[in-house]
Formats: sequence, C-alpha cells, structure tokens
Amino acid sequence: MTSRDALLRAAMHRVLARMGHGVADAAAGFAVLVQDAPDRVRQEWDLFQEEVKAEAERLEREGGGRGVDEESSPASAVEEESLQTKIDQVRARVAELGIRIEERS
Repeated sequence: MTSRDALLRAAMHRVLARMGHGVADAAAGFAVLVQDAPDRVRQEWDLFQEEVKAEAERLEREGGGRGVDEESSPASAVEEESLQTKIDQVRARVAELGIRIEERS
C-alpha cells in the first residue's frame, strides 16, 4: 500500500469515527429528552393551569365580576354584532387590496 492509499484510508476511518461519535452523542441527547419529557410536560401543564387561573381572576377583577348572563344581554349582542360588522369590513378591504396588488403584478 502506498502512503497515498494509507492517508486516504486513515481519513476515511477518522470521518467514520467522528460520525459515529456524533450519532452516539445525538442518541444520548435524545435519550435524556425522552426521560425528561414527562416531567417537562407535567411542569408545562401545571404552569398553563396557573396562568389560566390567574387570567380568570384578572378578568373577574376587571369586569367587576360580570357573569355569563350579563354578557349575553341585548346590549352586548348589539355591540358584538357591531364589532363583527367592522371585522367583516376590514376583511373585505384586505381582500380588495390583495386583488389590486395581484393585478399590478
């Protein structure tokens, strides 16, 4: 075997060895993630529940304790309809602008 062949084989061995270490490191990292996943999911779920409770309390304080019955009053229905009308108008305007932009292209 010539020195060129030995150099080529040595380079190939080192590349394979480094790739093997990379795969082993990735597998170890994945194993750690799999082991930690249930705890992280539980922590995230608990945090989410706390955030929802805090938000509900904040909304109650801001709304003066309005209940669901008060929100479904005729006045709020008219207000909701008015908001929906405005939203529909904005959507129509955005669609119109989109068509104009496409026509120019």
